[in-house]
Amino acid sequence: MTITHQDLRQFTGTETYYHHSLARNYLYTDGVQYLAEKAGAYWLVDAIVFNQMEKPFSNNPALAAFQCWTLKVTEGSRATLTCDDGNKNIVFTQQIPFTDFSLKEISLWLENKVLLLPSEH
Repeated sequence: MTITHQDLRQFTGTETYYHHSLARNYLYTDGVQYLAEKAGAYWLVDAIVFNQMEKPFSNNPALAAFQCWTLKVTEGSRATLTCDDGNKNIVFTQQIPFTDFSLKEISLWLENKVLLLPSEH
């Protein structure tokens, strides 16, 4: 399904926190659940959560407190997933060889093991 940024603007705060199915100590909000379900983007949630076990995220208290993840779709079906520390310092980049994600760009925040839309902060 195609979603828009307008669809996501309705999420300001959350009523429910969802546990990640495999990494149960990570939660996500109503807005992220909507994004994952409607855009078929559970893979994006998984990519963010699973990378937490890798460097530079493991054992880094500053990054455990806040991360800004951005997915940018480029050249048709390719994308780049980046993470910065909230001060525009890129700490992680991953190339996505194929995606049918409907938005050209989206940012998600990970704060203290809770993944959320910026509008939900």
